[in-house]
Amino acid sequence: MRDLLLTLLGLQFFGAINSQMLPKEIPKCNFGDSQCIVKSMNALIRKFPRGIPALGLKPIDVVDIKDSKFWDDDRVGGFWLKFFLYEQVNYGFENTTITKVNGFDENPTSSLIEIHGRIPSLIHKGSYFSEGRAWLVQLNSTGESFSDFQNFRFVLKLKVIMEYRNHKRYLKIYELNPFVNMDRWVFWLDNFFAENTDATIAINHVFNKHWVEFWNELEPQNLKIFAGVFRGIFEDVFAKISYDDMFLPVYKESEVND
Repeated sequence: MRDLLLTLLGLQFFGAINSQMLPKEIPKCNFGDSQCIVKSMNALIRKFPRGIPALGLKPIDVVDIKDSKFWDDDRVGGFWLKFFLYEQVNYGFENTTITKVNGFDENPTSSLIEIHGRIPSLIHKGSYFSEGRAWLVQLNSTGESFSDFQNFRFVLKLKVIMEYRNHKRYLKIYELNPFVNMDRWVFWLDNFFAENTDATIAINHVFNKHWVEFWNELEPQNLKIFAGVFRGIFEDVFAKISYDDMFLPVYKESEVND
């Protein structure tokens, strides 16, 4: 009897895990209903900034980022630079407002999925290591890095494929491209010139005065980092919640006539 009870409980738990549903307070929408989907996404962000582990929704108030290489030049010539970021985190995704979505149709593979949004202030903190040579100046420093992407706007373009599990459809991202814009990038590196505080302050002032030029130079690497962050947010959700369970059921005409 005890073994039977444990088996039944196990089957119930397994069934619940494999039919994950969105929280009841988050309204479901019809496929392709962009206005409703925007409202539901924003409600999910506002109500669950620390995530819902059972549904694969990770915390978005603090988002870890993988180590990154911005420059990795060969040690040759009069100018070369190696610059690595590690122990990185982002703050501010919990203040995201989704402004527009496209796609999310009954067949999501038939069109491109787009998600538009904005964040008042996206903060990035981490540690850095730099090594290099600028003509006669030898660089070798470690310290803390800080970035503030102000009025950060993004457009995510996703292409997905479908997987079938337990007679349900699950999305899998095979391509995600972010496009971003902002009003201002505030950037600061502590201790860039380890033995010269004035030089560190001066170079940071140059970075911030000419932030647009530095952004244009670093945009490909920054976009690669943002793509990884956004992909990490969505992938676990898509893996745990079936696409069909995200939306209201579709009633076919034959079902009505029966």
